[in-house]
Amino acid sequence: MARIAVYVSGSVATFKAVSLVRILQKQGHEIRVGMTPASRHFVTPNTFYALTHQPVLTDLWQTNQSPVPHIELADWTELALVVPASADLIAKMANGLADDAVSSSLLATKAPVMLAPAMNSQMWLNPATQRNLKQLVLDQRIILTPETGMLAEGYVGKGRMMEPEEIASQVDKWFANQNRLAGKTILVTAGGTREAIDPVRFIGNRSSGKMGLAVVQAALAAGAKVIAVIGQVQVEFPNHPNLMVKKVTTTAEMLATTAASFEKADALVMAAAVADFRPAVVADQKIKKQISQDELTISLVKNPDILATLGAKKNHQIVMGFAAETNDLLQNAQVKLAKKHADYIVANDVSQVGSGFGVATDQVTILQPNRAPEKWPLLSKQEVGERLINILAKRWQQSK
Repeated sequence: MARIAVYVSGSVATFKAVSLVRILQKQGHEIRVGMTPASRHFVTPNTFYALTHQPVLTDLWQTNQSPVPHIELADWTELALVVPASADLIAKMANGLADDAVSSSLLATKAPVMLAPAMNSQMWLNPATQRNLKQLVLDQRIILTPETGMLAEGYVGKGRMMEPEEIASQVDKWFANQNRLAGKTILVTAGGTREAIDPVRFIGNRSSGKMGLAVVQAALAAGAKVIAVIGQVQVEFPNHPNLMVKKVTTTAEMLATTAASFEKADALVMAAAVADFRPAVVADQKIKKQISQDELTISLVKNPDILATLGAKKNHQIVMGFAAETNDLLQNAQVKLAKKHADYIVANDVSQVGSGFGVATDQVTILQPNRAPEKWPLLSKQEVGERLINILAKRWQQSK
């Protein structure tokens, strides 16, 4: 099984880390523990030493294990679990601070890091905490969202740490997901394209890139190599050794860049919202408004269809496209499925509340040839991305 470092910070939920260590040991994992000074007000290092039969990391200067114990633990680790993760430790991790043994070891480790936050609901909802959590997600840290329940203060609120049994289940799922797509390369487009009218103005759309980012993150979590071709986005893509990001502006640039990587890809996920038309002529200088002018006519020409072009060229690749519609969702998506040579179309009605551009959720329907449409409930875009990657993984598994 795996080598798991459990890092314990100060919280009333600290006692639950003891139960978690026992559960993980029963599952066959090798466990070592690091503790912040605050955590030792709730549980002593002797408790974890008795369970693990390993020295507990508590001080940057202790030398009972090695001359540099926090680095030794960081290098030993295959998965780092921060349980509980206090608001203070979350802030340190988000900002790269390292003023004690735990924060220093977490900064040094190359292992994946999973956090189970625990704090008062007001601390959890504070903009600073939410900002820090967003940074940790960008850093590819896995956040186990706390539950709503009875808090230490005697009232119900969000911030109660996930129970040890559920944390252990999440660890199991994470290990099962690892390397499912090792050896696969997934090509993902994200964001919107822009077509210039003049040096100042352009034709664009409302795409934020959130859905494309969710697909990229899910693919990386499953061990795939990812090539992301991105237009205009409102989100930040992570730094990851398995991720190559290529930035483009126009639909023609996105087609050329995507086509250049298509042959070596095992799947194409077209989550970008591309401009279907572009101005026939782009003005060299800003178009000036004339006093007597009440109208401006711009002649548009059709852009190349990236999904149809690459779908027609597919060989071994799985091709998945998106259909953002405002009416006749299934009819329009079925036409796209056939005309664009796609294996899957992910259809969403962007006129619905909570679905579409710029929001954190989506309600999609999956279409594929000779199958009835599969409507999914309203989900976070992260969950949609994970489900889409699961579709690819199952298809490759079935083809073996």
